Amino acid sequence: MHTITEQGQRVLYQVGEHSLEGMGGLTREQRLDLVERVHIKLLGEVDPKLLAGLSRERMMDKIRAALDKVSTEGIPPLTSRAQHRILQEVYDEVNGYGPIQPLIEDHTLTEIMVNGPNQVYVERDGKLFLTDIKFRDDAHVLRITDRIVTPLGRRIDEASPMVDARLPDGSRVNAIIPPLSLVGPCLNIRKFARIPFTSKDLIRFQTVTPPMLALLKACVIGRLNLVISGGTGSGKTTTLNLLSSFIPESERIVTIEDAAELRLEQEHVVRLESRPPNLEGKGEITIRMLVRNALRMRPERIIVGEVRGAEALDMLQAMNTGHDGSLSTAHTNSPRDTLARLETMVLMAGMNLPSRAIREQIASAMHLIIHQQRFSDGSRKITHISEIQGMEGDVIVLQDVFVFRQQGVDKDGKVIGQHVATGLRSKFLPLLESKGIYLSPDIFTPPGGK
Repeated sequence: MHTITEQGQRVLYQVGEHSLEGMGGLTREQRLDLVERVHIKLLGEVDPKLLAGLSRERMMDKIRAALDKVSTEGIPPLTSRAQHRILQEVYDEVNGYGPIQPLIEDHTLTEIMVNGPNQVYVERDGKLFLTDIKFRDDAHVLRITDRIVTPLGRRIDEASPMVDARLPDGSRVNAIIPPLSLVGPCLNIRKFARIPFTSKDLIRFQTVTPPMLALLKACVIGRLNLVISGGTGSGKTTTLNLLSSFIPESERIVTIEDAAELRLEQEHVVRLESRPPNLEGKGEITIRMLVRNALRMRPERIIVGEVRGAEALDMLQAMNTGHDGSLSTAHTNSPRDTLARLETMVLMAGMNLPSRAIREQIASAMHLIIHQQRFSDGSRKITHISEIQGMEGDVIVLQDVFVFRQQGVDKDGKVIGQHVATGLRSKFLPLLESKGIYLSPDIFTPPGGK
């Protein structure tokens, strides 16, 4: 059971029994201290390696025995609810991720943000909520962070104070600790739906409309090159997953990511993941190196999770040399900004190419830019489907096919607006039709149009 309560200007997210109600006068500090002492007692009496092999019932028996042996002098008599919570928290310390374990298990949450030991936020439905969860101190946060990243082959300490990794369920983890963080150890876990969102889900969320989806599906099947742009948390990876699902089963797909987040359902998928340097600064495998290697793997589709540097040049060259139907994402503020950022990223390759040559590469390689945005009410919408129509002088011509027009917000803060066609037929329709893909002219008809 999860509840949300107003506390002045802040919203508090209470996680079921992690509310302090019914704790029999036991304060948060007393509870945290008791959990720590029971945990230490348990580890002192039972070999941690043996603990890991116990069933939940057997482990709970061991924890209950340790609790019985720990002095509760100065602590109010434990109610059955308080005792249950103590046992559960010690279990989470031993077998899970400590105080944030209930958040990990709550599948309605999309992000968990630990800002030091005393502040934990979560995101649900695109909105942030302060939780009632706290850690004991910085060392407690560090221990849980280390437990998360160590099995992933990563390390976090003063010599390596930042880490980016991926949990077995696909959730993305980022951690940064002092001295880089001034508020204590910070931990971000971006969770993903256990079952990827489908076309029907995104239509229900009003992220996209059926006509827009019909165009995007045709473009993917027709092997056009697409870039999904938008800000952090705007839903780019979700949309990329959806578009990837339209790729025919018969095609060989190579995915390239910093932290593997894509969850493709096709059978013939090769997943590549970059690798950071080791403590000696050696052994780094960059996205650019993986893009180059992917070209030697006979890919029919190349999907780059996010283009953020010099790999943009290699990706554009791949698109221009027969590897059509490629998909990627980029952090930008608008479709026009996406073109400017791609140009900047190509310059990061150090090739000293003239701007016109880079723009010609972009104009000939890219077909569509799909821009996504997260709005004030937490909703995520595709706000532009824009096609690249070529060059006019030194400028890339960009034309909107669909846009989202916001008309305001209602009394509950919900965004009011609608997706509309601009009335311009896509320049790439003849290319799609040459491949046997036909779209109804009604898709491109604006509201009130004929």
